[in-house]
Amino acid sequence: MVQKIVHDWATGKIYPHFHFVFIFKFRDLNRLNCRITLSRLIVEQYPYLRDVLEELWKHPETLLIIFDGLDEFRARIDFADSRRDTEPQRRCTDPEFRCKLSDIVYSLIQKKLLPGCSVLVTSRPTALHLLAKARVSVWAEILGFVGEERREYFHKFFEDQEVAAAVYSHVEENELLFTMCYNPSYCWILALSLGPFFTRKHSNKLRVPKTVTQLFAYYIYHILTHHSVKMESPRDAMLKIGEMAFTGVSHRNIVFNDEDLIKYNLQPSQFLSGFLMELVERESSEHSVVYAFPHLTIQEFVAALAQFLSAIPGNMQKHLNKAHREEDQRFEIFLRFVAGLSSPRAAQPLEEFLGSFAHQTTCAVIDWLKEKIRAQTRDTDTVIGKRKLLNALHYLFESQNQALAQLTLGSVHTLTFGDFSSEKALRLTPIDCVVVSQAIGLCDTIKQLNLSSCYIQEEGLQRLFAALHKCQELLLLGNNLGDCGVKRLCEALRNPECKIQSLWLDSNNLTADCTEDLTSALSTNHSLTELNLSYNNLGDCGAKRLCEALRNPECKIQSLW
Repeated sequence: MVQKIVHDWATGKIYPHFHFVFIFKFRDLNRLNCRITLSRLIVEQYPYLRDVLEELWKHPETLLIIFDGLDEFRARIDFADSRRDTEPQRRCTDPEFRCKLSDIVYSLIQKKLLPGCSVLVTSRPTALHLLAKARVSVWAEILGFVGEERREYFHKFFEDQEVAAAVYSHVEENELLFTMCYNPSYCWILALSLGPFFTRKHSNKLRVPKTVTQLFAYYIYHILTHHSVKMESPRDAMLKIGEMAFTGVSHRNIVFNDEDLIKYNLQPSQFLSGFLMELVERESSEHSVVYAFPHLTIQEFVAALAQFLSAIPGNMQKHLNKAHREEDQRFEIFLRFVAGLSSPRAAQPLEEFLGSFAHQTTCAVIDWLKEKIRAQTRDTDTVIGKRKLLNALHYLFESQNQALAQLTLGSVHTLTFGDFSSEKALRLTPIDCVVVSQAIGLCDTIKQLNLSSCYIQEEGLQRLFAALHKCQELLLLGNNLGDCGVKRLCEALRNPECKIQSLWLDSNNLTADCTEDLTSALSTNHSLTELNLSYNNLGDCGAKRLCEALRNPECKIQSLW
């Protein structure tokens, strides 16, 4: 994405007012352990600008500085820490001031350093909370592939268009996998992993992956199929690679060098090349070649796999608790994969090369899941608590353990991810919504679902609506649902089994266009008694339609805001 931004700027398509664009990847900046100046930082990356820096500083409004991958940065940047503005050694207001790299990044974003310049920070959603107190003018969500672009990718990936159609059809039928397809990297992994199921004449279609863990298990399976020839022990090699991957996840490191390979007794080989890419660094770098997994999620899966295979059952829960306590989400995806590997369906393809998964380890993971899910459904007062509840539901989804799901969720009355204050609400992605929908489907006693200010929008609602009719009280205020979202919600209201009694839709950018569907649904729904539509722009026409609906003897509404 960053490369495209720079390409479009360089070719004059965007940002003509910027004369210079500087790119820094946090993965590279992690290697700087000493104090440094902004001038030195730029000269090391762009040595040809050494003699013109003084002139650049005079016109900061012509500069764009891009920091790529905040979630990969090892140093902590606390934008709520006011000491940065008072302690002399941390106040970075001059490009020649020598300080910690984190202080330079903080000062640029907070406009203490080079006020007037523009700063663009990219990040995984899991690290967005780090910017909650930062001076951010514009937030942008990279949507990736939308609509037909997802289908187009698969048809370009496969030469055989029948295979392409079969793979895409499977993805489209699986809500979670289809939602993942917004990300081009996931499309690539999906195509690589699913392709063999639809190209082999006798492939077992019943084993096609349906969860993220199952998907990545088959991704690793296909690497092992093609790269473990003549290897005495693929399991031992996998454990070494996985240990290195886990250390990387623990320390937010996604780039490895020759010293790392030596430390974990790994040597460049055909087997290793199946997992790691070789990257050539700049000439000025100490190492000319470094290594990285094709995608951070692959590194996280390999780390989880190694921990699962090498764990001492008695210590497994201790290690999982330690990872779960981390509040910076570095282990979030890792833990989802550990939970998913407790499913026999995820383990089965890997056991062909790696040997059987210890039954005691699987039991230890399931016991840990049981404890965490029960605890998190009762602890949702804080954003961190809500986040851990959401992760617990992801763990449960990946485990595909129906008995465990019924045991832990069967008697849950309330699921809370939202709040009237957006700062105390958890922002949910479409993938999160798929998982929440699955969880609601397993809650036999669900009464209230609070998604206030979770910003699910129409796509998130689309992932949720199949289970919404089970809830008695539904809080959806402040979600930017729009008229199309409410039209989809009306399908839940028309469901003969609908139990919704109280529905909050205030502050959702609704207009009169949605009231026709809404009034139609109200005439057939026999459960809804409270409806909140305040802080929308329904206008006179919308109000008139609602009044007509209220006169209908079939309408059960008693309170309307």
